[in-house]
Amino acid sequence: MHTSTSLLDLHRRTHHSLKGVLGHARTVPPEVIHRTLDAIGPGTIAEKLQHVNGAERYWIGVVKGEMLVDEDEADAASVDALEAFRQRVAARTRSWLEDVGRRPGHAGSLRPVRRSRSDLRACLRRAAHADARVPPHRAGHRDAPGGAFGHPVPPGLTS
Repeated sequence: MHTSTSLLDLHRRTHHSLKGVLGHARTVPPEVIHRTLDAIGPGTIAEKLQHVNGAERYWIGVVKGEMLVDEDEADAASVDALEAFRQRVAARTRSWLEDVGRRPGHAGSLRPVRRSRSDLRACLRRAAHADARVPPHRAGHRDAPGGAFGHPVPPGLTS
């Protein structure tokens, strides 16, 4: 079982990787992240990055009893907007993880809040979704968007 401390560490490392991806997105012309290309599937790079943050926002909402499914186009308007969205979502998740660690009786250990164990799954899904260190068979999902537009993933962001 994870503790709130171990999940905070996992969350911190996941957002460090996501900041690296957003940093790389800053190196390409703005119109590139808003262009669609069949090679990367439906959606633009900006929409995919918004989805990664939106997934974390959704799962933390689930464990708090909220249904946060609406997406705001403004969150994907630019890399700066995506970074601001990432920071808001990360702060909310971090706050929830810190709060769980302070609750009496938890002794720093997370117990399922819901029968579906959504609390742990939310953090693990987020980590699996955003971590730049993906298994080799999934590397194309991470590398294709930048490479398809002539902006390959720089060393340090790859496995």
